[in-house]
Amino acid sequence: MSDHDEVEQTPDDVTLSLSRRDMLRLGLLTVASTAAGPTVFAAGAAAQPATLGANLIGKLEGAEVITDPAKFPKLFKEAPVLAELVKAGKLPPVQERIGQDPLVVKPLREIGRYGGTWRRGFTGPFDTSNGHRAAQNDKLLYWDYTGTKIVPNIARAWKVSPDGKVTTLSLRRGMKWSDGTPFTADDFTFWYQDLYLNQELIPVPLAVMTINGAPIALEKVDDTTIRFFSPEPYHALPIVLASVWGIGHHARYGRDGFGGFAPAHYLKQFHPKYASKEDLAKKLADLKFETWVTLFKNRNDACRNPDLPVVTPWKTVSPITTPTWFLVRNPYSVWVDTDGNQLPYIDRIRMTLGENLEVINLRAVAGEYDSQARHIDISKLPVLLENQKKGSYRVHLDPSDQGADVGLFCNQSFDKDPEIARWLGTREFRIALSHGIDRRQINETFVLGLGQIGSAAPGERTLYFPGPEYRTLHTAYDVKRANEMLDKLGLTKKDGAGYRLRTDGGGRLRLSLTTYVGFLPFTQIAEMIVEQWKKIGIRGEVQEMERGLATARTQANEHQIYFETQWGADNMHGHSPLFFPANSLSPLGPLFGVWYSSAGAKGKMPPPRMRELMDKYRKSFGVKDAERVRLAKEVWKIALDELWLIPVVSNSPASQGVRVIKTSIGNVPSRLWNSAVSDNPHIAHTETWFFRS
Repeated sequence: MSDHDEVEQTPDDVTLSLSRRDMLRLGLLTVASTAAGPTVFAAGAAAQPATLGANLIGKLEGAEVITDPAKFPKLFKEAPVLAELVKAGKLPPVQERIGQDPLVVKPLREIGRYGGTWRRGFTGPFDTSNGHRAAQNDKLLYWDYTGTKIVPNIARAWKVSPDGKVTTLSLRRGMKWSDGTPFTADDFTFWYQDLYLNQELIPVPLAVMTINGAPIALEKVDDTTIRFFSPEPYHALPIVLASVWGIGHHARYGRDGFGGFAPAHYLKQFHPKYASKEDLAKKLADLKFETWVTLFKNRNDACRNPDLPVVTPWKTVSPITTPTWFLVRNPYSVWVDTDGNQLPYIDRIRMTLGENLEVINLRAVAGEYDSQARHIDISKLPVLLENQKKGSYRVHLDPSDQGADVGLFCNQSFDKDPEIARWLGTREFRIALSHGIDRRQINETFVLGLGQIGSAAPGERTLYFPGPEYRTLHTAYDVKRANEMLDKLGLTKKDGAGYRLRTDGGGRLRLSLTTYVGFLPFTQIAEMIVEQWKKIGIRGEVQEMERGLATARTQANEHQIYFETQWGADNMHGHSPLFFPANSLSPLGPLFGVWYSSAGAKGKMPPPRMRELMDKYRKSFGVKDAERVRLAKEVWKIALDELWLIPVVSNSPASQGVRVIKTSIGNVPSRLWNSAVSDNPHIAHTETWFFRS
């Protein structure tokens, strides 16, 4: 029987929609305040008693990376299945596999036990982040569980020169790839010289491999030391290496030719510099690829190629292109706990294809997953809570600090219709649209009242929060004010239905709202905004598209307003920014993004205020901490005041923050740092999670 068949037999009392009265009964509209997060109270719920909903948001906590060698374990142990292979002569002893510099992690609560299969759901071949976030952490550096301190990861240490021009990384001595081959500086120089500098593989350089438009370089010092050289100060490079950019993360970015390092011993057979024409032609024919570039990128894909050596805690054995994506423990994992047990504790991860998001949510309700937050719909929270005991799981909420969970990204470089382009580019028009949105209604309808109603600013606990006066800037629901602003702009004429008319005589002013099926119900939210905007005479028209088509439309600069989440905005140096056009993919203005990413060589020059922001952001990578924080706050102040992105609901647990966890799993935090930068749940060091029984 398939998993889907089992879902079809879910008991009748497992329903996926509850009334508002049911939600009040469950205490969902009263959520406790925590020191680590915002206080969230829905209107009319303050008098409700503290029940199930009162304890869903815990305190930020997590495992700890130990950096003091004096506290490292002296003896090492391993999973029974690996011990048997050692005994049979099929694996070297665990000490040899780990090397001289283990990555020592102190588990959150206790030393775990080996064994078990972690069950998850995924949506298909493009759901690669599902594996990256759960199992494939190979960043050179990483963050602690609060997201405020960088800690070692694949690299055991780093140092930035006083002038900021040289960043030195120390690798782990004796560390190996998953096939037992030594992991050395040669894997970095291979990536830099033969992948990154090869214009067939990488036609456009990475923005983070430049500083102020000038390229940086990488070189080998010795087998366990590498250096990044920059022509200008680049003090933020360790932040980049700890976060979600194209360098320092092979498992995620290898398929694009990025990643910062790559297994040279394996990949050379697919590279024309090292492979003969005959051998390469045979591989192309055997694997059915047309060019060596597409072949190479496929073979360097940690999700699609089980033969690819990796340095992650688990490795793929059945690829993401199959109905069951299987990962098993890496016998050469460099992670160990404080007692010397090689990690991970859990033997394998089995991700089962869900035909759609509803199927994944049904399986979560039925208790068929051991840990799942990705793709869990916050609207299912009431029924998840009602079925906790039956499903032997518990539910945690992890509010985000990323700012806008739902935002209207107004295309500033739109040029297909001069009248629409004029209004999208007018700050007062955008502010009027914002005042016409009833965020409280949307928050309670789609996010169960768990979001913040205000600006797109990151959470107050973040380093770059610009100040309390920016928390609600331009976001009050004020229909009268919105109408006055639109009238003042000259949009005074209306048709018989009360909609405002274009000033060029082209009839009704219509705004196209592009949505896609994603982590949040963008289309339904857009439709509610369309209804709300009737009160200010603005006609919105929703166009839902498949995500790939929506992305293509954005890249072609054809969209007007695009619905998206402001991913990673809690640390603007840790993720490609979405609050201004930073590249050709930006829904805020792809032509301006091309201009920025090409240092003005291509694209379209942005207006002065946007250029001012871009200049401050670019400069912030080259300065030391205090000045970087100051500049980052200035960047936020401009972005929030200009309102290129109109926020709807912010800093909620709606996107990947509704966690369903089996009660049998140990070392699970009560709250995770939920961010595109943190790669949650791996920020909790999932290699230390274990099954109690």
